[in-house]
Amino acid sequence: MSSMYLCRDPEGWGPVSWLRSFDFTLCFEEGAILPVPLLILLLSVLSRIWLWRAYPSLQRSGKAGVWVLRSKLVLLALASATSVAVTALATYRSEASTLPSYILEPVALAILPVFTYLNHTRTRRSSTTLLLFWPIYTVALIVWSRTTLHHLHHIPLLVCLRWMVGGFGLISFCLECLGPEYHDHSRDDPSEENAESPLLTANIFSVWTFGWITALMKKGATQYITEDDLPRLLPRDESAKLGHDLSVAMKKHNSLWVALFAAYGGPFAVAAGLKVLQDCLAFLQPQLLRLFLSYIASYQSSRDSDQAPPNSAEGFAIACTMFVAAVVQSVILHQYFQRCYETGMRVRAGLVTVIYHKALVLSSDQHGSSSGDIVNYMSVDANRLQDLCTYGLIAISGPLQITLAFVSLYNLLGWSAFVGVAIMIFSIPLNTWIANILKKMQQTQMKNRDQRTRLMSELLANIRSIKLYAWENAFIRRILFVRNDLELKMLRKIAIYTALNTTLWSGIPLLVAFSSFATAAKLSSKPLTSDVIFPAISLFMLLQFPLAMFSNVTSNIIEAVVSVKRLTKFLHSDELQPDARILLPNHDICTGDIVLDVKDGEFAWSKDAANPTLEGINLTVRKGELVGVVGRVGAGKTSLLSAIIGDLRRMDGEVILHGNVSYAPQNPWIMGATIRDNILFSHEYEEGFYNLVLDACALRPDLALMMDGDLTEVGEKGITLSGGQRARVSLARAVYARADLVLLDDVLAAVDSQVARHLFDQVIGPHGLLAGKARIIVTHSIAFLSKFDQILYLRRGIILESGPYAKLAGDCESNFYRLLHGHGHGTGTSSSGMTTPHHAGESSTPAGSNDSRPSTPSEDVSLSIEKMDALAEKLTRKKSFRKAVLASIPSSSTKSSQGLSEEHSAKGRVGAEVYWRYIQAASKIGFALFIIGTMSQQALSIFANLALKSWSEHNRQNGDNTGARIYLWIYGLLSLSSTLIGGLSAIMIWVLCSLRSSKQLHDAMLHSVLRAPLSFFEITPSGRIMNLFSRDTYTVDQVMVRVVHSLVRTMSSCAGIAIVIGASFPPFLIAVIPLGWLYSKVMKYYLATSRELQRLNAVSRSPIFSWFSESLSGLSTIRAFNQQAIFSTINERRIDRNQMCYLPSVSVNRWLALRLEFVGAIIILITALLSMFALLTSHVDAGLVGLVISYALNTTSSLNWLVRSASEVEQNIVSVERMLHYIELQPEAPYELPDAQPAGEWPTKGCVEFKNYSLRYRPDLGLVLKDISLFLKPSEKVGVVGRTGAGKSSLLLALFRILEPASGTIFIDGVDITKIGLHDLRSAITIVPQSPDLFEGTIRENIDPVGEHQDVSIWEALSQAHLKEYIESLPERLDAPVKEGGSSLSAGQRQLICFARALLRKSKILVLDEATSAVDLETDRAIQEIIRGPQFQDVTILTIAHRLNTIMDSDRVLVLDAGTIAEFDSPAELLAKPNSAFRSLAVEAGLA
Repeated sequence: MSSMYLCRDPEGWGPVSWLRSFDFTLCFEEGAILPVPLLILLLSVLSRIWLWRAYPSLQRSGKAGVWVLRSKLVLLALASATSVAVTALATYRSEASTLPSYILEPVALAILPVFTYLNHTRTRRSSTTLLLFWPIYTVALIVWSRTTLHHLHHIPLLVCLRWMVGGFGLISFCLECLGPEYHDHSRDDPSEENAESPLLTANIFSVWTFGWITALMKKGATQYITEDDLPRLLPRDESAKLGHDLSVAMKKHNSLWVALFAAYGGPFAVAAGLKVLQDCLAFLQPQLLRLFLSYIASYQSSRDSDQAPPNSAEGFAIACTMFVAAVVQSVILHQYFQRCYETGMRVRAGLVTVIYHKALVLSSDQHGSSSGDIVNYMSVDANRLQDLCTYGLIAISGPLQITLAFVSLYNLLGWSAFVGVAIMIFSIPLNTWIANILKKMQQTQMKNRDQRTRLMSELLANIRSIKLYAWENAFIRRILFVRNDLELKMLRKIAIYTALNTTLWSGIPLLVAFSSFATAAKLSSKPLTSDVIFPAISLFMLLQFPLAMFSNVTSNIIEAVVSVKRLTKFLHSDELQPDARILLPNHDICTGDIVLDVKDGEFAWSKDAANPTLEGINLTVRKGELVGVVGRVGAGKTSLLSAIIGDLRRMDGEVILHGNVSYAPQNPWIMGATIRDNILFSHEYEEGFYNLVLDACALRPDLALMMDGDLTEVGEKGITLSGGQRARVSLARAVYARADLVLLDDVLAAVDSQVARHLFDQVIGPHGLLAGKARIIVTHSIAFLSKFDQILYLRRGIILESGPYAKLAGDCESNFYRLLHGHGHGTGTSSSGMTTPHHAGESSTPAGSNDSRPSTPSEDVSLSIEKMDALAEKLTRKKSFRKAVLASIPSSSTKSSQGLSEEHSAKGRVGAEVYWRYIQAASKIGFALFIIGTMSQQALSIFANLALKSWSEHNRQNGDNTGARIYLWIYGLLSLSSTLIGGLSAIMIWVLCSLRSSKQLHDAMLHSVLRAPLSFFEITPSGRIMNLFSRDTYTVDQVMVRVVHSLVRTMSSCAGIAIVIGASFPPFLIAVIPLGWLYSKVMKYYLATSRELQRLNAVSRSPIFSWFSESLSGLSTIRAFNQQAIFSTINERRIDRNQMCYLPSVSVNRWLALRLEFVGAIIILITALLSMFALLTSHVDAGLVGLVISYALNTTSSLNWLVRSASEVEQNIVSVERMLHYIELQPEAPYELPDAQPAGEWPTKGCVEFKNYSLRYRPDLGLVLKDISLFLKPSEKVGVVGRTGAGKSSLLLALFRILEPASGTIFIDGVDITKIGLHDLRSAITIVPQSPDLFEGTIRENIDPVGEHQDVSIWEALSQAHLKEYIESLPERLDAPVKEGGSSLSAGQRQLICFARALLRKSKILVLDEATSAVDLETDRAIQEIIRGPQFQDVTILTIAHRLNTIMDSDRVLVLDAGTIAEFDSPAELLAKPNSAFRSLAVEAGLA
C-alpha cells in the first residue's frame, strides 16, 4: 500500500522543481494537485447520493431534457472507461510518478453516471459539484500536462488519454449547465400571472454571475417591463412567513435585536464570512502589483547586466493571477452584497408585517397619538434597519481592512508608513466631529421636514375648507416660513459641511502618501522605487474606505439603535383588552335569544383615565330587537358602541356577545376601491341578496348615474361620493354582512327625509332587511323612535333612562319627554328631525363614473308601493338571511387600485428637457464652473502621479533617494492644488447650485398645487401629493446634488484613466473598441431595465403606505367586523408585490456591477499583458507600468461608479420630472386681480343675483345647472331644498367659483364675480360646511387660522356657538390641543368649531351647507336661534337644509329639480299650493 505513495521521479515531492524554473515537481502534481479535487468529488458525490435516496422522482415532460440526460450518461461512461485505460497504461508502462490520482480517477468517475442520473431526476438544478469539479480538474490537467511534456519532450499516449477523459468531462459539463429542466414547460402555471422564480432552477454559475436575471434584462432592453414580467418570490421570502418567523422569535427573545438575528441572521452570517474573504482578496491585489513590478524591475536589471532574465511565464502567470483574483473578488463581493440586501429586504418586510398586525390590535389609548407616528415606524424605522443590514457588516470588515493595510504597509515602507497611518488615525476624530455636526444638523433638518410635511398634510386634508375660506396665502406663508427660514438655512449649513468633508477626505490620502514618502525618503536607505510607491498608494486608497465609512456606519448603527428602541416600545405597548368581551360564536340564534348582555359595565378609553367614559351600563339586546340610543353631543353614544365592539377598556362588569357584529360608524369609512368592494367587504358576492341590499339602501339611483355602476372606483376616503352616499355605502356594508348584532351610529343624519324613511322602512325598521337581527341605532333624529323596541337616553356616560318608547314618552318628568316636546312633537311619528334631500358632500367635479350624477333619475329614490309590498313578502318568507361568507383573498400578483387617477410615471428615458430645466433652476454658470473645476482637479491629480513615476525611475537608476526634495515639492503642490480646486467645485455644486434648485422647484410646485382646482385634489390621493413634498423634495434637496457630483467626478476619473493608459500603451486603444461595445451593451440592458424596475418599485411601495394609512383610519370598522386577519393578509400581499419589484431592482445592480468589474478585470489583464509584451520586445520602465496598472486597478471601481452614478442620476431625476409635472398643473381662475378689486368694503349689502347661469362639470358633459336666474335681496334668508342630484351643491360650488360657469354669471352687490380674483370673492363669503375640517394645533388656530382676530372676538364666537362652557373647562382653554383631524372632539363639537369660524368672520353672505346635521336637536335649536338673532339680522343667509324645520321660517325657499328652479317663494305661499313640490316634502317630514 505504501508503495502507492512512493515518488519515482528524481526531483522528489518538491513541491517546487529545482530543475525547471517556475514549475512544480511531477510527484507533487500527481500526488496532490490531481488527487485532491478527485477525493473531494468522491466524498461529495457519495454524500449527495445518500441524501437523495429518499427523494421522489420528478416528472419531466420535455424530450430535450431526456436527450440531455442520455448524452451526459454516455459521455461520463466514456470518461470512466478511458480513465480505466489510463490507469492500466500507467501501471503497465510504469509511467506514473506516483499512483494516487491514477487510482482515484476511475473510482470517482465510475460513480458519476449514477450521481448524474439521480441529480437529473430528483432535483431541479444542475449539480454544483460537477460544475465546479470539471473546470478545476481541467486546470489541474493543464498544469500536469505542461510539466509532463517538459519532462518527456514528446506527447505520450498517457497525456492523450487523460485529455480524452478531460474532453468527455468538459462536454458533459456543458450539458450539465443546461440543467435538468432544459426546455421543460410542465411547471408553467397558466393561472399565475407571474412566472416562478428562476432561482429555483439556476445553477451555481448563474447565481454567481446573476445570469438568472439576464432574461429579464433582455426583455427590458426591447420593451417596457411591467409587474407581470417579474418572477414570483421564493416561498422563504414571502412576508407572511417572514412576519411569522419574527413573531415567533420575539416570543422567545425579549430583545428585538436578538429576535431579528434569530429570524433572519443565517444568510447574514454567511455574508460576514464572504466579506472577510473579499477583504483578504482586495489586499492581495497590491501584493500582486508589487510582485509584478518587482518582476519587471528584475527583468530590466538582468537585461541591463546581460544576465539570464527570469522566466517569462512567471510574469504572464502574475498577470493572469491578478485577473483571476479581480474576478473572484468581484463574485464574492456581490454575493455578499446580495445576501445583505436580501436580509435587509426580509427585515423590512417582517417588521412591516409585525407593525401592521400590532396596529390592528393596539389599544385605543395607545392609538391616541397621530397615525403618522405608526406610519413612521413602518417607513422610517423599518427602512433604517434595512439600511443597517446593507452596510452594517463594515463595522466588522473595517477593523480587518485596517489591520491588513497596516501589515502590508509596514512590509513596504517600514516604520515610515505609520506616519501616514498616524495622520489617518488622527483624522478619524476630525471626521467623527464633522459627522456628529452633520448628524445633529440632519436631526434638526428632520424636525424641520416633519414640521413642513405635517403642515402639508393638514393643508391637503382640509383643502376644501382652505379654498372655500380663501386661506391659501396663510398656509403658504406658514409652509414657506418653515421651508425657507428653517429648512433651507439648515440645508445651506449641511451643504457647506458636506463639501468640506468631501474635500477633507479627498485630501487626506494625498497628505498621507506625501508624508509617508517624505519620511521614507529621509530616513530609509532603501530606494523608493515603483514596486514600493505604487503598491503603497493602492494600500492607502484601500485604507481610505474603512476610515471614511467609520463615521457613516457608526451613524447608521446609532440611528438603528434609536429605531429599535422606538419599535420595541411600540411592539410592547398595550393591546386591546382581550377579555373586554366574552365572544360566544353561536351559529343558531333564534328570535328572542339574547345577542348582547352588558352587566354593570364600566368603560374608559385609557387605563389611566381618572373617570370612566361610561359607567353603570346595563343593557340586554335580543335577536329581532331594535334599540335606539339618544342623548346630547358628547354624552357617550358613540363610546357605547365602541365598548360593544371592544375598542374601550372594560374597567368593571361584563360584556357577553353571542355571534358576530357589523358596524356603520358615524363618519363612514370608505376604502379607496370600488363601491362593490366597499359593500362586500371581503365577503363572497351573492347577487340576489346584494341586489336586495342596493335597493333597500337606496343606492340604485346613484349607481345608475355612474358610468361603471357599482364597479366605480371611489377616491381615497370615498372623496368622490357625497356625504349621503358614503353613509348609505357604509350602511350597505353593515347590512350585507348579515351579522347577529348590527351597530349603526347616526346613519340617517346624512340623508334627506325621504331617503331616511326609505332606509328605515326597508333596512332598519320592523319590516326591513335587518328585521331578524339585533340592532342598536345611535340617532339624533326622533322621527322613528316610536318604532323602536327599546330606547336608551345617555347623559355624561350614564344611561339615565331606558325602556319602550311609550313608557318614556308618557313620563312628563323624563329627559326623553323634554327632548321630544322641546321641539314641538307630541307623537313619535312626526319627522321634524328629518332632513331635506341634500347634498354638500358631492364632489365638485366627479370622475368619469359620476359624470352624469346631477341629472335626476326619472324614478323616485324610494321604492314604489308595489315594490315595497313585494319586498315585504320576501321578508315574510325569509325572516333572517344566512350570514355572509368570507371570500378568498387575491394573490400578490393582483394589482392594487391606483385610485381615480394614475400616478404620473413616464416611461423610457427621462427627456433632456428635464435635465436642462434642473440645470436652469440650479444656475447654468455655477454648473459650468463646477464641471471645469472637476476636470481641472483630475488633470492636476494625473500630473502629481506622473511626478511620482519620474521620482521612482530616478531612484531606481541612482539606487538611493537623493534628490527627493524637488520631486516631493512638485508632487505636494500639484496634490494640494488638486484638493483645493476639488473643494471649490464641491462648494459650487453643494451650496450654490443645489440650494437654488431646491428653493425654485419646491416653491413653484407649492404654488402650483395650491392654485390647482378642487377637482384635482378629489381625484388625486393625498398620499401621492405628500410623496412629492416629502420624498421627492428630499431627493432634490440632498440626493440629486450627491449623485450629480459623483457622476461628474467619476466621468472625469474614467476619462483620466483612458488617457493615461492609452498614452502609455497605444495598442490599448485597440482594445477600447470591443470593451466599449461590451460596456455599451451592458449599459443598454441595464439602464432600460433598471429604470423601469425602480419605477415599479416606487409605484408598488405606494399601495403599502396607502393601505396602512387607510387601515389605521378604519380600525374600529375592521375590528368590529373581526377582519384583522384578512386585512393583515392583504397587507402581506401588497408587501410581496413590492418585494417582487424590489428584489430584481437590487439584483440588476449586482448584475451590472459584476459585468463592469469583469470589464475592469479585462482592462487590468490587457494592461499587464501589454506591459509584458513591451518588456519582452522593447524597453519599458517599471515606473510607467506601476502608474498604468495603478490606474487600471482603479478602472473596476471607476466604471462601476460611473454606471451606478449615471443610473442614480436617472433614477433620481424622475423626482425632478414629477415635480415639473406638478408645476405645470392647470390652475383655476386668477387668485388676485389687482385691477379688478371691488372698491372699498365689499359686499356691503349682501345682494346676490344669478343671471342666466348654467354650469357643467367638464366641457364634455351635460349641464348640471340650467339657465338659473334668481335674485336674493339684501339680508334675505333663503332655504335651498331638492332631491339628491337636483343641483343644490352645484349652486354652492357656483357661488364660490369652485367651478366656472358654462354661460351667464353671478352678481354680488352689482359686482360680476367672474371678473374679480378668487381671493376677493371667497374671503367675502362665509360657509359652514357639512364635513367639519379641523387642523392639528390649538382651538385658537382652528377657529382663526389666519390670526386676524383678538381673543375677545373668539370667545364671543364660541359663546354664540355654545362651546364656551366646554372650552373653559379645558386646562389650556384656547390653547387646548386639537388632535389630527379633530379626533379629540366629538363630531358635533367639530361642527360647532366650524360654526364659530363663520360667526367670527362676520361677512354679509353666509352659506349653511347642512351645517347642523351632526348636532343633537337641542344644540340645533340653540344654533337656529343664533342664526335668527340680531348678529345675523343684516346677513344674507343661504341654507342648504337637511332638517326641514330649519328653513320653515326662511323668507323664501328655493326648490331645485334637475338643475332648474322648480319653485321659489315664501314657505307659506308654497305650503298653500296643493301641488307644490315643497309641500310634498313638508308632508313627508310631518310639517304640513
